[in-house]
Amino acid sequence: MTRIPQTTPSRREFLKKSALAGAGLAGALSIGRSAHAAGNELIRIALVGCGGRGTGAAVEALQNAAKANVKLVAMADAFRDRLDASLKNVESRCKDRVDVTDERKFIGLDAYQKVLDSSADMVLLCGPPGFRPMQFEAAVKAGKHVFMEKPVATDAPGYRKIVAANEEAKKKGLFVAVGHHLRHEDKHRELIKRIHDGAIGELKYMRVYFNTGLLWKRPRQPSQTEMQYQVRNWYYFTWLSGDHICEQHVHDIDVGNWIAKGHPIEANGLGGRQVRTGKDWGEIFDHHAVEFTYPDGVKMFSYCRQIDNCWGSFSEHAHGTKGRAEIEGHGSSALYVDDKDPMRWKRTADGHQVEMDDLFAAILAGKAYNELDWAADSTMTAILGRMATYSGKLVTWDEAVKSNVDLTPKTLAWDAETLVKPGEDGCYPCAVPGVTKAW
Repeated sequence: MTRIPQTTPSRREFLKKSALAGAGLAGALSIGRSAHAAGNELIRIALVGCGGRGTGAAVEALQNAAKANVKLVAMADAFRDRLDASLKNVESRCKDRVDVTDERKFIGLDAYQKVLDSSADMVLLCGPPGFRPMQFEAAVKAGKHVFMEKPVATDAPGYRKIVAANEEAKKKGLFVAVGHHLRHEDKHRELIKRIHDGAIGELKYMRVYFNTGLLWKRPRQPSQTEMQYQVRNWYYFTWLSGDHICEQHVHDIDVGNWIAKGHPIEANGLGGRQVRTGKDWGEIFDHHAVEFTYPDGVKMFSYCRQIDNCWGSFSEHAHGTKGRAEIEGHGSSALYVDDKDPMRWKRTADGHQVEMDDLFAAILAGKAYNELDWAADSTMTAILGRMATYSGKLVTWDEAVKSNVDLTPKTLAWDAETLVKPGEDGCYPCAVPGVTKAW
């Protein structure tokens, strides 16, 4: 895939909201097909979700190698301190490309909507994944181009909402990118192309891992409401993160789907809480192991764990009748075929940057760009795996996708009631295999 065109023509039509806001497919597509030689039309972006990943995404967009003229003009976050810290970070690295006035700093659970009412042409949706479906739906309605982080949902109703909104995005000709950076790394592209070309023979099974140690936690403050505490500690609540099988391990699961050229049809697995059991760790598991089955009978064995002092791995492995492929998430990759010397690829450019380079290259070239079909299915695959580990049951894809288990609170406000509440000891109840109804 060509990342940066030899020439990078600009698109005056990119900024015309009339083309974005409902002129129909033909009108919307003209945005990408109208090119001019000057190459300096401004693309205004806004950041929604100002944590570490959001801050990184904003910097990467501003520093895109496609040489698109990008400026950050608005920011939104649930908390003011997060926004202020992010803005300071971005300004320290891209000061001449930041124009976020006090009037364009939006705080609160509805801050994303205020960003959508701004002059931004593109929004970066990088807050907790549980907010992604409603934010993407609103962004599409507002006619904004979108970069969103993975996963794109935390439950089946969210997945269905994302899929429906994406059909509208396609009709409007909107550019939609998703933060699966491994899809943009040379070592993955080169090796998986060879797998698809038959280098390891017939694919038999895959192994994927995201085993790490413990992550951050934020102590409860006396003045916090329960909603504020959960949003601050979003990683540890399934409605917000999807559990770490969705939030992190979805990277490896996505690579498995990429290799298999589709999503699985069923899953069974096991998981639980062995170490992260106290009141500071919310409700999610600290380990999952899932066996996914694809339509042709190929298996993917999926493992993720967040426990200190254990074997760690962020990697994907494919085994075939003639050989095997091994890819380190942030390392090298290798292809082993019969008795031949292995072929190896070192990691080159970080996919987090390259995914932005690819997006803006497509924008400048006027080339249709939408990554959400496969990304949504990878998120749903991770949700399927969680349903299997939470319930202890074998769960089919169709059962999972049709699930009406909606994890999101009915009202999103700081004083609203949460669906998940701590017990008298301050600990949150978690899923119990064999008891929990997960779909």
